[in-house]
Amino acid sequence: MKKEIICLGHTLTLHASSGDYDLLEGVTLPQVPGPPPHHHARYHELFYVLDGQLEFLVDGQPVPVRAGESIDLPPNTVHTFSNVGAEPCRWLNVHSPKGFRAFFEEFGIEAAREGAFAASVDAQVIQQVVERAASFDMHLARS
Repeated sequence: MKKEIICLGHTLTLHASSGDYDLLEGVTLPQVPGPPPHHHARYHELFYVLDGQLEFLVDGQPVPVRAGESIDLPPNTVHTFSNVGAEPCRWLNVHSPKGFRAFFEEFGIEAAREGAFAASVDAQVIQQVVERAASFDMHLARS
């Protein structure tokens, strides 16, 4: 079973999995930033870019990831990403072990809802993410 949402400006299709991982497909429009820089103490995270490109910031260093390339982020790696290109970027994301999907379900807005993109980046939603991220093992980096 899959579910389509918009979370922090990214269109996400959440896929069910029987294994000990969460899988989603994402689409990030041009110039849309990712989440605040953060790390996971428990989760391993992998991104595989299908179309377009994303620029990751990994432990303060820029890392471009283009179609056909992946990036593996072990626990405690501070990271974020953005689509700095001119075209939408389509990507796969895996969190292991299973459990981070709850973050997307909590903060995602049903994609079919009118105004879902704007609602997903509303200041109130951003504030809730900042206040509650750690409860989902998303530890925001301090600037």
